[in-house]
Amino acid sequence: FLFAFAFAFPEGFKEQGNVYYVKKDYAEAFNFYTKAIDLCPKNASYYGNRAATLMMLSRYREALEDSQQAVRLDDTFMKGHMREGKCHLLLGNAMAATRCFQKVQELEPESSQAQQELKNAESILEFERLAEISFEKRDFRMVVFCMDRALESASACHRFKVLKAECLALLGRYPEAQSVASDILRMDSTNGDALYVRGLCLYYEDCIDKAVQFFVQALRMAPDHEKARLACRNAKALKAKKEEGNKAFKEGSFEEAYDLYSEALTIDPNNIKTNAKLYCNRATVGSKLNKLEQAIEDCTKAIKLDETYIKAYLRRAQCYMDTEQYEEAVRDYEKVYQTEKTKEHKNLLKNAQLELKKSKRKDYYKVLGVDKNATEDEIKKAYRKRALMHHPDRHSGASAEVQKEEEKKFKEVGEAFTVLSDPKKKSRYDSGHDLEDDDMNMDFDANNIFKAFFGGPGGFSFEANSCKADLYLLLIIIC
Repeated sequence: FLFAFAFAFPEGFKEQGNVYYVKKDYAEAFNFYTKAIDLCPKNASYYGNRAATLMMLSRYREALEDSQQAVRLDDTFMKGHMREGKCHLLLGNAMAATRCFQKVQELEPESSQAQQELKNAESILEFERLAEISFEKRDFRMVVFCMDRALESASACHRFKVLKAECLALLGRYPEAQSVASDILRMDSTNGDALYVRGLCLYYEDCIDKAVQFFVQALRMAPDHEKARLACRNAKALKAKKEEGNKAFKEGSFEEAYDLYSEALTIDPNNIKTNAKLYCNRATVGSKLNKLEQAIEDCTKAIKLDETYIKAYLRRAQCYMDTEQYEEAVRDYEKVYQTEKTKEHKNLLKNAQLELKKSKRKDYYKVLGVDKNATEDEIKKAYRKRALMHHPDRHSGASAEVQKEEEKKFKEVGEAFTVLSDPKKKSRYDSGHDLEDDDMNMDFDANNIFKAFFGGPGGFSFEANSCKADLYLLLIIIC
């Protein structure tokens, strides 16, 4: 009687557990199955039922322990082997899962469920293999694809999730990587791999101090975590070298700053955001050292790494302005203004557009060979020199082609002098206005300007005064 009573008690708890399981009240079902196990710890079915309940509660590791205990007590317990296999599969251990499903097939050869689960296990193993190859090839998109497919059957596998998160970080998809890592840490705050990925995202977003904290924490949880150790070392080295470069720049040691930024760029090619800033910093130094083409190249590299990097566009645009590549400067300033419509950016764009417009006209300063800040006397002296050099009489003995070219230059010199010697015209020209569209008198005769400038009723004759003209031109050049 006592034996029957004791036996009935755990069976009663089991039956009540079944009732709650059917109602999907898995927490209460778990409690009753536990009571049954406490009273009768040698019954395989009780462990099997509780394992099923734990699986519904997503407590797969505990479910795995119960299903393993169930088959230890009864090796012929087919449902126990099936649940153990499913737990292994959900946790990402496809090899162990395969052994369990094969055992199920031994016990029940016609089990279609075991056959399907075996196919799922084989698929996971294949995706793992492909992901490993792809990671070595740095094909991180393929790794993410493989892990997504594997997680369809192994939804509780932290290892797959961490690998996916790491590859998302390496692809620059930081918010997604952070989200995956944070989900793991909510369930397991000591997971060194997830801590490493959190640090990696911060590191690649140029939050180096915070990144180091996560790397250190990861190493505390997993002292042999080689990736965290290497990332921590790189982060510290990168920060130190960058700060040294900034310090040298502030102190005016531009050559030293240039070298330090160059050294920093060799530390970790994968850190896109920090390297973009380093390229831009080196471009700033390069412009100070008058290495404008190198500065443009560095800005281009920075933009290639980070297409949203406004500072790099601004720096490159300024270098384009300094090298008179106005079309390129306008293009960069337009990109900046489209992104940030500030008054400052609008003015920079307008100035570049003005310089572009001016560059497409005749450059009268270049025609005379003077600086844009040339004085009135310097402009007159330049005219004397160029007018004598290109006067048609001086080239009367040359070929027809040469005579035509020199006559053209002579007229351009007269045109340039007409504009730059007149304060009003010069002001309008300097401000970028088209003088012909401003109703300003641009009619002139180069010979009349020459005669008026050199004086005398007949002006200056090269034919009658060839030696004198050569001497005069020589004196002007010397002076």
